[in-house]
Amino acid sequence: MNVARKFGEGTELVWRDRKRWCGMPLSFTRYYLVKKPGQWVKVFSNVGLLYSSVNEINLYRIYDISLHQSLAGKIFNTGNVILLSNDESNPTFVLRNVKDPFHVRELFSNLIEQQRKLNNVQVAEFQT
Repeated sequence: MNVARKFGEGTELVWRDRKRWCGMPLSFTRYYLVKKPGQWVKVFSNVGLLYSSVNEINLYRIYDISLHQSLAGKIFNTGNVILLSNDESNPTFVLRNVKDPFHVRELFSNLIEQQRKLNNVQVAEFQT
């Protein structure tokens, strides 16, 4: 895949995967984590073959990460990584059936913290 053509000059692909079925990437749903050094880090979801729907979210907007793994996911080492954000258009961003979900969650968690520090974003927690 030509990252520069798809996401612009100077971008680098940090991570990519596809939605999987029984551990095999037999889907037209693709996920990308793309970084433009010094500017932004975004996660993209591209769904479709003939007609594509692309969603994106800035990493600093994500405030919570969850991981869900079924029995079949444990067998095939796949799972859903759920990213909750304060983005109005896409508050729940689900990476469905990605390979090695614990590694993906850790990768996202580290990059989110880096982006928050870089953009001076703080997440406030309220207790009642």
